[in-house]
Amino acid sequence: MNDSIKAQLKTVLGVLTSTVVCQVNPTSHPDGPALMALLSDIASVAPHVQVIERGEMAPVPQLHIHTVHGPTGIRFTGIPTGHEFTSLIVALLNSDGKGKLPDDGIQRRIRHLRGPIRLKTFISLTCENCPDVVQALNQMALIHPDFEHEMVDGAYVPDQITALGIQGVPSVMSGTHLVSSGRANLMELIEAISAHVGSDESADNSPQELPEVDVAIIGGGPSGISSAIYTARKGLRTAIVADRIGGQLNDTKGIENFISIPYTEGSDLAANLRRHATENGIDCYENRRVVGIDTGMIKTLHLSSGESLRARSIIVATGAQWRKLGVPGEAEYIGRGVAYCPHCDGPFYKGKSVAVVGGGNSGIEAAIDLAGIAQSVVVVEFAPQLKADQILVDKAIGLPNVSIVTHAAPVEVVGNGQKVVGLSVENRSTGERQILDVEGVFVQIGLVPNSQFVCGVVDCNASGEIIVDSKCKTSSDGIYAAGDVTTVPFKQIVIAVGEGAKAGLSLFEESIVKNTK
Repeated sequence: MNDSIKAQLKTVLGVLTSTVVCQVNPTSHPDGPALMALLSDIASVAPHVQVIERGEMAPVPQLHIHTVHGPTGIRFTGIPTGHEFTSLIVALLNSDGKGKLPDDGIQRRIRHLRGPIRLKTFISLTCENCPDVVQALNQMALIHPDFEHEMVDGAYVPDQITALGIQGVPSVMSGTHLVSSGRANLMELIEAISAHVGSDESADNSPQELPEVDVAIIGGGPSGISSAIYTARKGLRTAIVADRIGGQLNDTKGIENFISIPYTEGSDLAANLRRHATENGIDCYENRRVVGIDTGMIKTLHLSSGESLRARSIIVATGAQWRKLGVPGEAEYIGRGVAYCPHCDGPFYKGKSVAVVGGGNSGIEAAIDLAGIAQSVVVVEFAPQLKADQILVDKAIGLPNVSIVTHAAPVEVVGNGQKVVGLSVENRSTGERQILDVEGVFVQIGLVPNSQFVCGVVDCNASGEIIVDSKCKTSSDGIYAAGDVTTVPFKQIVIAVGEGAKAGLSLFEESIVKNTK
């Protein structure tokens, strides 16, 4: 570990006030000394971090996090370097109650989950989505009284990977049951675990109503944060309800078209949005989803957490999510051959045959990336021609192991009960069907608006987009909408920010008119 990283760790871990112990199992594995060296470097700059070797012999490097109160339920199998180094540091901070932890409402939901809960998350150190899942589950282990979570670097346990049929990361397993696969935030993980083990929401009779506000913003992406900042700066008490601040930005790597910033990354822009919202005194209720809205002079938002929030006005800025195929076999084989992130799951298909569904820019880019890993890549496009930029199409066609099938509709993901073995497609001209012999299906077919919860309250078009006028007003009085969830064309970050500002200003303008009547 170089001196620069040590200096950063000294500052970050300097906030610890109680002892946190990294208990390492003895091991004869050749990588055992590397784990001890990593932890010793951390302890050398963090007085409250201790490293001890204790317990039964382990076949691979393994450590447990303890505090003065005993085991935390957090375990790392493998050496948490790469993207998972952050997960280790966050676990040390969270174990002492430091760092960003879920608010009281979300903690209550976690404690309601029925224990005992024993989970393992299989990861790859190159996976950018894995740390979010690992850190969320580690936090749940700290909050729930009977919850254990183990991060497992799949490179150390290939036999387990094969036996469990894992073909994508992160894969969260409860024994042999796949609880969650692929990227997921805290809210999604709570829901997935609740579906598996159940929960006892009746155990807590404490109030579930959040403080009333002037404006409730639904969504924490660029349009939602922009709306909130504008209404808060106008003196309106503003709250944001979102599954995560930053929205899809958290899943975006490079951004080169945000005017005045030649290059930034989604995670950095998301962090800046959070900081800007916090500095304007906006209440942020994260890891929540709105499941229903009662209209009227005062509107009530019903949340997935069981809470409710009353507001005079609402701005819907929930954006969009990756579109799924909606064919038989897709849901059954997520994480076992069906994937949505070529960057994360591509390495599992080294030397194998895969299909990419979607001939737009994202699909062709995925095909080009996978061509360097897989034995062969077939692109399946619904339309008669590919929709991607010609420069990308030319590059893909020029690759010897990439083929293109156009005017074809996927009709079924074919599996053998354990994994994907093919993709059935139908020729849209002849109706003839064929099964493509592939072991992986990467879905890249665009976005669908996150408007299901509100389409019965406001008017939406056939695609599910919320219909808005030039001032972001919807068909329902006092409800506005902005960004990718609306009928405004061109789903771009810079446009979402502008539409969010417009919605906030329109709402304020209307509130002034009402108050002067």
